[in-house]
Amino acid sequence: MSNIFFQAHSGLRYLVLLAGVLTVLYALYGVATKASYDRKMRILSSSFAGLIHLQILLGMALIFSGRFQPAVAGHLVMMIFAAAAGQIPVSVMRRRPEEDKTYLPHGVWALVSLGAIVAGIMAIGRPVIG
Repeated sequence: MSNIFFQAHSGLRYLVLLAGVLTVLYALYGVATKASYDRKMRILSSSFAGLIHLQILLGMALIFSGRFQPAVAGHLVMMIFAAAAGQIPVSVMRRRPEEDKTYLPHGVWALVSLGAIVAGIMAIGRPVIG
């Protein structure tokens, strides 16, 4: 069973990275064109945060299935930080009035989250892509 969780956790990282990159690119597009905040940004950012949360859930399933090693502790800390960073703009923008919503927080926090993800992957000696 732990092998299924491991394969799912390893494969899902590509979707997480793709969603993060798309979130950053769309946020940059929105900032550059000075477009009004739209639903696509909310969906991309929420999808990115949700995929990170799913990734953490699969990682926790791996830990509880007995695949914990001391080197995973740094990985786990970075991934929790990445999930928090990815969730911040989603939560903040949800509460703002429509006229105050902007693209920039999504781009900044998605970059911070992607940086933490890359650091967390490297903490366990895995290649980010490949």
